Amino acid sequence: MLNFSFIMTVLSQRIENLSESQTIKMAKLGRELSAKGISVINLSFGEPDFSTPQYIKDAAKDAMDKNFTYYTPVSGYPDLRKAIADKLKRENNLDYTFDQIVVSTGAKQSLANAILCIINPGDELIVPTPYWVSYSEMVKLAEGISVFIDATVENNFKITPQQLEAAITPRTKMFMFSSPCNPTGSVYSKEELEGLVKVFEKYPNIYIISDEIYEHINFVGGHHSIAQFASIKNRVIVVNGFSKSFAMTGWRIGYMAASKEIANACDKLQGQITSGSCSITQKAAVAACNGGLKSVHEMRDAFQKRRDLVYGLLTEIDGVKVNLPDGAFYFFPDITAFLGKSFNGTPINTAEDLSLFILNEAHVSTVTGEAFGNPDCIRISYAASEEELITAMSNIKKALSQLV
Repeated sequence: MLNFSFIMTVLSQRIENLSESQTIKMAKLGRELSAKGISVINLSFGEPDFSTPQYIKDAAKDAMDKNFTYYTPVSGYPDLRKAIADKLKRENNLDYTFDQIVVSTGAKQSLANAILCIINPGDELIVPTPYWVSYSEMVKLAEGISVFIDATVENNFKITPQQLEAAITPRTKMFMFSSPCNPTGSVYSKEELEGLVKVFEKYPNIYIISDEIYEHINFVGGHHSIAQFASIKNRVIVVNGFSKSFAMTGWRIGYMAASKEIANACDKLQGQITSGSCSITQKAAVAACNGGLKSVHEMRDAFQKRRDLVYGLLTEIDGVKVNLPDGAFYFFPDITAFLGKSFNGTPINTAEDLSLFILNEAHVSTVTGEAFGNPDCIRISYAASEEELITAMSNIKKALSQLV
């Protein structure tokens, strides 16, 4: 007789190889401390602390009243796809037709769609470091190989054309980057992008994913997309969304703009996984696209004020090496001066050790730079109130001074 009293669950190698998101992990640890009655300032999540603008919420209510509550086309409602195409022309001078737009359940799904539709097992995907935590894990899921190019704080965390060309091999299939960048806030200028484009022009089989989710949180003028260069535009997949610029993180909606071949492939993939994104959210996104940028610019200006505040406070902490980010809402300070020290006999050997120390002693949640491909740094979000930021920086400064 078979004994069913013990059943062993066998997980796939795919999921066993996948790392937990460090941003989600640190936020979870912060909530656990909060549940114990400890006041924790959460600077780990990449989430605007603003409310979604009222006109967008009104559009969602109107959509419900008009019974937009049924399944949606896989790639999104035609009016939303057209509104996105119009936005790309109006704000970025990029020409796309509505059938080159695929709407997804967040920009994260758009990134995953593109990678899974293009990368074969063994293909190489070049990623500048630091990078957003999920990039390398998505490549793992596609059974591709991530090839990292290290960028440092001295170069404002941006790579050079020479570094890019040196990383290319016969197996290179894709390049993926963000500008403005998560986690560094770095923004590539038009001239810097042009330098990278001249390299890509030599290698017509390389596709480029341009993650532009922080497009409007930009403190140095207009946003520049690498898709503006006609010589490579057909190989560029622009990924964007509404979560950061319009404070719509919980609405879960993003999009890509790409060649019809890639858009059709992503529609096919998405149709077998999630189908179309939420109907109510899509109607709210139409309003966001067509409602102007007044609220967006107000949030941007608030973030710039917070950036300047935190930069001044970070530069007052001995041992912290930090640059002034040009966009997004993060700092990515180099904290190597503290590695090898200890607190009450407990060694601080890694950036993760330091993030946990800051959480437990300063009661501020940050994220280890190891999650972003740089073990010398930690990521600090300044998507919090000025009062919270002042308290957080004071607590961090005090805690770090106790390391010996």
